[in-house]
Amino acid sequence: MNVWDRPEPPARPVPLDRARIVAAAVALADEGGLEAVSLRKVAARLGAGPMRLYGYIATKQDLFDLMLDEVQAEILPEERPGDWREALRVLAHRTRQTALRHTWLADLLGGRPTLGPNGLAVTEARLAALDGLADVDTVLRAVETVSAYCTGAIRREIADLRAERATGRSERDWQRASGPHVTRMLETGRFPALARVVHDAAHVDADTSFTTGLDWVLDAVAARLARPPE
Repeated sequence: MNVWDRPEPPARPVPLDRARIVAAAVALADEGGLEAVSLRKVAARLGAGPMRLYGYIATKQDLFDLMLDEVQAEILPEERPGDWREALRVLAHRTRQTALRHTWLADLLGGRPTLGPNGLAVTEARLAALDGLADVDTVLRAVETVSAYCTGAIRREIADLRAERATGRSERDWQRASGPHVTRMLETGRFPALARVVHDAAHVDADTSFTTGLDWVLDAVAARLARPPE
């Protein structure tokens, strides 16, 4: 039985429900990542015995599904823009902002679709933005393309943040430390395209990088929507 369809057991002396369990699990993940989450640790935070939790959640994967659905509520805007491009842009930026608040979310993005109410609402919002503008297969491919860009860009950004926290070195610190090696490699002449990027490309922050890439993907979607039906 799906975790959202499973009835909750009756109340006991230490009051529990799925909402409290999931909130405790999200707090643990925010503090230490998904590796910090276990049914035992969640139970300890709530002051309950670990076996109590199995009446509400059968497996750790069920818990992760519930956690993912919980934070996906933060992705949904209060009002949906009427323009399809702006609607997808808002959802993309809100997905990134949610992942930056809950960095563990990057580990769960792009996996199997979640069937909770918030996950379904996010999927509905993405599909509804393009509904009626093309055939259903084109709409689905377009949404998948935008989602794939967002997932990849967010995972890369979160990986950089984790590396910075783990080493205590910022990206600029890392570049300075790696500079002598990179210089020696570029001087071999084996990497001319990379050398042009290193010497000539503008450095942009993460916000600009994400926004620029997203705009290019949306340009591609717009071009595909403008094509006559085959």
